[in-house]
Parts: sequence; structure tokens; C-alpha cells
Amino acid sequence: MKDYKKLIKNIQTRTNPENISLKKEFIAGLSAISYSDVLKYIRYAMKGVEPEYTQKSKLAGERVQNHLKNNLTNVVYKYQGSVMTNTHIKGTSDIDLLVIANTFYTFDRASINNILTNENLKASLNSFQIEKLKNELNGGGYSNDIKDLRNNRIGSENTLLPIYDICDISHPKAIKITNKSLNRDVDIVIANWYDNVTAILKNKEPDFRGIQVYDKKLNIKGKVDYPFLSIQRINTKSRETNGRLKKMIRFLKNVKVDSDLEINLSSFDINAICFDINTNKYFDKSFYELVPVIYNQLKRLTNNPQLAHDLKSVDGNEFIFRDDSKKFQSLQSLITEIDLILLDLKKTIL
Repeated sequence: MKDYKKLIKNIQTRTNPENISLKKEFIAGLSAISYSDVLKYIRYAMKGVEPEYTQKSKLAGERVQNHLKNNLTNVVYKYQGSVMTNTHIKGTSDIDLLVIANTFYTFDRASINNILTNENLKASLNSFQIEKLKNELNGGGYSNDIKDLRNNRIGSENTLLPIYDICDISHPKAIKITNKSLNRDVDIVIANWYDNVTAILKNKEPDFRGIQVYDKKLNIKGKVDYPFLSIQRINTKSRETNGRLKKMIRFLKNVKVDSDLEINLSSFDINAICFDINTNKYFDKSFYELVPVIYNQLKRLTNNPQLAHDLKSVDGNEFIFRDDSKKFQSLQSLITEIDLILLDLKKTIL
């Protein structure tokens, strides 16, 4: 049997380092299961960080944003990461502040051309949508994109260095500051908008737009990411299942962190694994019944490598396990950990 008292203490230290009082309903729930350490552990491992901690992370980001507003123009500020889905498992989680250039954007010209020159693909669109795509191609070019991104990066550095004692500008893709009074780190990331066909047809609603992160060392725009689509999808699906999706994500994150095994899975990967589970399998499950749901998902992926091979990220744009044997092996390590928890759980509830 696992040492659940120790594991619970680990989670408490991680998620509630300042011993903020827990919500009354959570305490009431724990009192009903106080006889069982494994149930108590599962409950803690699935619980979100207290709102006071999350608010401090967001406040640290807002303070950076307010400083930058004094010197930067034509930019939009957005946040990304697990804090925005409440799936973080550290009370002192850092936050990513995106500084997005509003002077230009890039778009998926190749896909637009492909649709407009392929009659079969074109037939799926109405005349208004076709016109939207044509207008995108007809827009004028912009030659100062890299210059604008570099100016935003240098301007951010020059603004933040005199303000924060801890301000690391050595990383090519982010400025890293520490707000000592709030005890929070903020990563400031310079980026630009990127629109694929979906974003264009969705009137460039922010949730559907991608970004490209600026690399100061190489002086280039990076690969395309869709952080806002991932945030929107996780928040929506979890809301539809009364928070159960986020409980499973947090549970796997906590299991991974406390494991002695090597588990090479990021939050990005764990999000995809849990998001892929059909909601019919868990929408009405109690918290401890979610553990076998997670276990079955991991077994499903390891027993059928093709399924794992085809598993995509929450935004649908990246393959999680394709050409990465270490990640695939990590699934088995997770199964090993959860198998032990399931055995102890069965002893408790049978």
C-alpha cells in the first residue's frame, strides 16, 4: 500500500503552501471519507488550487502588464497556461503573459490557396466564406514584422529591468521576472497572431487564433501554437461535465509529480490524454470512480499503439506520441502508479 499520508502532505505543501483555509464544502466532503486515506488522497489530488493563490498569479501578471503599457504600443495582452484552466497543481504557479503585436498578423496562405483552387473543398463553403478567404489573400504585405517583434522584446526588457530585482532576459523566447511581494514568477512572451482557415471563417475570434512566439536569439517567428483554443476547449468540456475533466487532469499531474518513476509527460500531453476520453464514460461518475476511467484510458492507449500514434493535442494540431517512444513508455509508468492506487481503492470500497 502507498503511504497516502505522506502523499497527501506532499499535495498540501504543493497546492497550499501558505495554509490558506480550505473551502467549507471540501472539508465537509473530507469528513465523510476521513476513514479512508486512499479516498482522501484521491480527493486532494483532484482538487483545484485555492482561488486566493490563483488570484495572486494573475495579479502578478497584471502588474507586469501595467508596467509594459507605459512603454509599448499596438500590442494585445493575453495569458496562457494551466492557470487559465485551473488545472495547475502548485499554489505558487507562475503565469505566462503574452505580448502580442497588433501591427501585423500572419496567416495560412497555402491552405487558403488549396481550398480556393480545389472545387470539392470550395463546394463546402458559401459565397460569403469564399469571399472572406479571397480578401485574406488580397491583403497587402507587411515588411516590418520581425522589427516590430524585436522592438517589443527590447522595449519589454528595458521597461522591466529597472523595476524587478529578478529579471532574467537571457532566454530567447521569454523574459522571466519574479514578483517578490506576491511570490510569483511571470514569463513575458513576445508573439504575433497567426490565422488558419478556421480562424478566418470564425471572424478572427481570439479563441480560434494562433500565435507565433518570437525568438530573440534567432530573430525569427516560431512555430504556430493555439493556446487559447486549448483553454477554451478544456474549460467548456469540464464545465459540461461539472468539473470532472479538470479533476482527472489534476490527478494525473499529482501522480506524476510524486512518482519515483520517470514519466516524460508534460501538462500539454496530460491534457490531451484526458480530453480524449469520451464524456459518456465519466459525466456522472463520483470522484473516486474517475480513477478507473483514467486507468482504462491509459490501458486503451498502451494496448493499441495506433490509437496512441493518432492521439492529438487538445487544439487538434499536434500529435502527442508520434515518433516519441519515451512518451509512450511513460504511459506504462503512469499505469503502474494508478494500478497500485486502484488496488488500494478496491480494498476500501468493496
